[in-house]
Amino acid sequence: MTAVKPRSSRPSPLTVWYGELTSRGRLSARGWLFAAPALIWLLLFLILPGLAVVVVSFMQRGQYGDIVWQGTFENYSRAAGNGIFGFSFDNLLALARSLWTAGLTTVLATLLAFPLAFFIASKPEKSRYVWLTLVIVPFWTNLVIRAYAWMLLLSPDSPITKLAQALGLVEAGAALYPSSFAIQLGMLTTFLPFVVLPLYSSVERLDWSLVEAAQDLYASKTRTFFQAIVPQVLPGLTVSVILTFVPAMGMFVIPDLLGGGKFLLVGSLIQQAFGSSRDWPYGAALSLVLVLLTLIGLRIYRRYGKGVELV
Repeated sequence: MTAVKPRSSRPSPLTVWYGELTSRGRLSARGWLFAAPALIWLLLFLILPGLAVVVVSFMQRGQYGDIVWQGTFENYSRAAGNGIFGFSFDNLLALARSLWTAGLTTVLATLLAFPLAFFIASKPEKSRYVWLTLVIVPFWTNLVIRAYAWMLLLSPDSPITKLAQALGLVEAGAALYPSSFAIQLGMLTTFLPFVVLPLYSSVERLDWSLVEAAQDLYASKTRTFFQAIVPQVLPGLTVSVILTFVPAMGMFVIPDLLGGGKFLLVGSLIQQAFGSSRDWPYGAALSLVLVLLTLIGLRIYRRYGKGVELV
C-alpha cells in the first residue's frame, strides 16, 4: 500500500487578486506604495515637527532669544511653577483654567448639539442641506473677526448688555466683556459646529426600531435616551468630543480678545513664549505639557465616557 504524502499547509506563493495572478510580496509592496503619500505627509508634517518640539523643549534660551543646544530640565521646572522668584501657582492655575474652559465648552456644546442634530435630521432631505449650511456659516468668517463681532455685541451700548443691566446681571454702564462669560460664549459659538456635524451624521443613521422596542418595553424617556439612542450615536459623539476638547485646550485668540488678557490660559502662555518672549524652549515644554494633559483627558473620556448607561 502506497503512502499518500499529506498536502503541505504552507500558503501558496501565488494569489489571485481581482483576476490577477500575483504574490503576497507584490500585494504588500503595492499596499505600501499606495500608503506612501499619506505616510510621507505624516512624517514631514506631524512626526518630525513633533520630535523637533520634544528636542527643543530640553534646550536653553540664549541671551538674544536664540536656542542654545545644551540639555536642561529647567523648562519643565518653569512649566510646573518654579521660577527665578520661587514657586508660583500661576502656570498651574492657567492649566487648570484651560482644562475647565475646554471641558465646560465641550459639555455645553454637546448639550446644545443634541437637539439641534435631531432637529436637522427630522427635516425633509432637501431642507437638511439648508440647515447644515447655516451651521457651517461661521466657518466662512475668520475667527478673529468673529471675536471682534462678539466684542461689539457685548459692548456697554449693545441690546444684550442693556438687557443684562436691566435684569441686574451687570452694573449700569458696564460691559459684558472682558469677562469669563464672554470667553465661554465665544468658545461655545466657535466649537458648536464641530459637535453638530459629526453628531448629525450618527443621528441620521439612527435605527428607530430599537427606540420603538424600548418604548414597547415600557422604558422611560430618560432610559430610552441613554440605552437606545446614546449607544447608537456614540461614534459621532466621540468624534465631536475630540474635535472640541483638543483645540479648545490650546485656544488663545478668544481668551485674549474677549478676556482682555485678564484670563490667562495655557494657550496664551505658549503664544507669549513663542511670540514676545522669544523663549522657544519654554514654549515647547508648555506645548508638550498641553499635549499630555489633552491625552489624559481623552483617556479619561475613553475609560469612563463610553459606558453611558442609566440603571
